[in-house]
Amino acid sequence: MAILTEVRDPRVKDVTVTRVEMAPDMRSATVFVSVMGNATREQLALRGLANAAGFLQSRIADRIETRYTPRLRFEVDAGVKHSLEIARVLGEVLPAATAVDSPLSQEAPPQDDA
Repeated sequence: MAILTEVRDPRVKDVTVTRVEMAPDMRSATVFVSVMGNATREQLALRGLANAAGFLQSRIADRIETRYTPRLRFEVDAGVKHSLEIARVLGEVLPAATAVDSPLSQEAPPQDDA
């Protein structure tokens, strides 16, 4: 939530946290993010997040009670873009095949009420 509402860096926008992986000793965490836009936009957002890491760590330290506050590292989660690409390809391939073969695409014959 702090990334969305409190980080003021203009490079950090259209960023969604998809998952976080903690190290077993809880001293570091990898934050996987999805960024809307092209590769350049992703790299700018990662640099902005890296600059905001200290601020975000302090926000985490305020909320959790542990001996160590995890050091944050940010990475782009390629899975989201990959799934969108798969959905696009399937959308191109499947409607053509289902429009011909699908029983739902064929109209039901009119019923005779006589």
